[in-house]
Amino acid sequence: MKPFIHETAVIDEPSEIGEGTNIWHFCHVSKNATIGKNCNIGQNVFIGVEVSIGDGCKIQNNVSVYERVTLEDGVFCGPSMVFTNVINPRSEISRKDEFKDTLVRQGASIGANATIVCGVTIGRYAFIGAGAVVTKDVSDYTLVVGNPARRTGYMCVCGEKLPEGEWQEAGCQACGRDYRMASGAVEPVSGEGQA
Repeated sequence: MKPFIHETAVIDEPSEIGEGTNIWHFCHVSKNATIGKNCNIGQNVFIGVEVSIGDGCKIQNNVSVYERVTLEDGVFCGPSMVFTNVINPRSEISRKDEFKDTLVRQGASIGANATIVCGVTIGRYAFIGAGAVVTKDVSDYTLVVGNPARRTGYMCVCGEKLPEGEWQEAGCQACGRDYRMASGAVEPVSGEGQA
């Protein structure tokens, strides 16, 4: 199935847009960007030069995915959340040679109005709460909220919060997937944490 591109969207060439992807009103996809299959790019989204977006991503209205940001498969970007690409911007000083890489790993969700400061990695199936300001790496399956963002728990692949408190193994009450704590990090038991 060919991608759907709304007539008001601007697609710079060359760029690559996968089958089944929808690009809605007033979007701008910059040159050399790659967007995977079956993505939904909401209204007024900007995709920067050489950005890579995996399959099955959902980018809600008013999000800018700037140069040096990579989204793996299945990433959710909530409405009006923000990526940055330079630490110390000044209008009068060009710092394009100082852009930092930001990586959002498979299945991660970023809530509405969150800010992701450049140079961080957001782990697989991590969950960034609405309005959070992420200034450092977020581990796989971790829930962070606040400014600056801090860990308040862990999340299942299905998007439900895992049990509170200290545990070595725990199961998701919603879908039954099992997880264990290993060396201070959460991981699925026997690959069950896969989507």
